[in-house]
Amino acid sequence: MPVALITGISGQDGSYLAESLLDSGFEVHGTVRRSSLEIPDAKLSRISGILDKLTLHPCSLDSLTGLFEIVRLVRPDYLYHLGAQSFVSYGFEDEYATLDTNLGSTHALLSAVLKFVPECRFYFAASSEMFGHSETTPQNESTPFNPRSVYGISKLAGFHLSKAFRENEGIFSCSGILYNHESPRRGKEYVTRKIITQAVAIHRGLSKEIRLGNIDARRDWGHAMDYVDAMRRINEASDPDDFIVASGQTHTVREFCEKTFARLDLNFEDYLTVDPRFYRASEKTPLCGDPTKAKRELGWSISRDLDSIIEEMVQKELENSFDPTG
Repeated sequence: MPVALITGISGQDGSYLAESLLDSGFEVHGTVRRSSLEIPDAKLSRISGILDKLTLHPCSLDSLTGLFEIVRLVRPDYLYHLGAQSFVSYGFEDEYATLDTNLGSTHALLSAVLKFVPECRFYFAASSEMFGHSETTPQNESTPFNPRSVYGISKLAGFHLSKAFRENEGIFSCSGILYNHESPRRGKEYVTRKIITQAVAIHRGLSKEIRLGNIDARRDWGHAMDYVDAMRRINEASDPDDFIVASGQTHTVREFCEKTFARLDLNFEDYLTVDPRFYRASEKTPLCGDPTKAKRELGWSISRDLDSIIEEMVQKELENSFDPTG
């Protein structure tokens, strides 16, 4: 039975990946924060249905010796490094922790693989944020990187570190450069989930407005399950390489709102309040990925368009009981 280790197993992508691997007969291990084991109903809700089939290891991403020891103990055949600290503010402490944690955890895991399981296949979750202020669109694997956030910089450093272990040490180390991907398991801090939850709250008479920033901003959105399928294809390919994983299409936040509210027989403009606090720095060109290489070499393509993604997210939110605490 092949063994897989997933960092960030309790997140959106990690939960879908764990289910996929279990269905394929894998023994699945995952790292979680110790606090998550103390309040599993709140922190492990995405994997609650498969907890009895998983082996979880308490370890934070900033515990480099802990990560090293878990790899030594588990000796995985496949390692998916999905966990990361997201950049959430412009405070120095947040920037430092993001860079230190994301790069440090990647280095520790790659070093552990090299020392204990050099035959292990290592997948690094890269990000479209590495392109940042890209000069061209759509972006492909040859597009120059130009990150504009500490998070994007940390991901770019991890990407190059993964590539260095592949080229210098012979490790099967690969990366998926993933663009925005959504599902009912998306965290409520992301704009798509915010739109869904607020629209349903308005539909139920529990709210009267939705506050957003630049609704004309464009995003390349796909479904998380399609992108997890791409992760597996990348890590199970005959040779290690790096791939863009994207829908290849962009839509505005306005379009996402219109489709979501229309699904509930509402006009979003009747409830919209534009809040400058939510504006991002201006973008020269939209981040839109060109998935041609993944289609050609992996046989991968998206199976769900934006309408079906919104339909699923709205339906799931309607099925959930209202929780005013979020």
